[in-house]
Amino acid sequence: MKKIILSTLLITALVSCKKEAEKTEENLTTIDSIDTQNTVEPEPVINSLKALSTKETSDYLQKKNDTLYITNFFATWCGPCVREIPYFKTKIEELKNKPVKITFVSLDQKEIWNTEVPRFTAQHGIQNHTILLDGQLLDANFFQSNFKQWDGGAIPFTFMRRGSKTDETLGMMSESQLNEKISSLLK
Repeated sequence: MKKIILSTLLITALVSCKKEAEKTEENLTTIDSIDTQNTVEPEPVINSLKALSTKETSDYLQKKNDTLYITNFFATWCGPCVREIPYFKTKIEELKNKPVKITFVSLDQKEIWNTEVPRFTAQHGIQNHTILLDGQLLDANFFQSNFKQWDGGAIPFTFMRRGSKTDETLGMMSESQLNEKISSLLK
């Protein structure tokens, strides 16, 4: 008797599972056919980002005047870089009428300059503040000529200059660190 009851339960369970699997496959097929008919392709992002040479980048980094230049070197694949972007965006808004210029320098590979980088900068709202730099062209001379600490071994890296005063930060900054550094250079 126990064998009959156990067999009946087993058969019922198997039949139920089979019917559930068929329902799931039918639903997926229906959903897939609807989705493919109504799929709207996203509009392509047009790359309006400017690429600078290493010489142009060095010239920019060496500007010495009353403007505070904040240059953040990043890559789209760098988690710490992405996490600190909102802090810089907040400062862009707060300081828009002050002599402060915040620039993001993408060190991503050239292969994604026209695809991923424009999408990323648009998504994060930094497209008007981003330039492209081919990281493959950066050599020891570039780093030694422009920085005291950074040898290019890690990102994010933020370089600040106002006149002859500079500040270098290797690694991700907190919002309070960024505020403190900007305040000290604006004094």
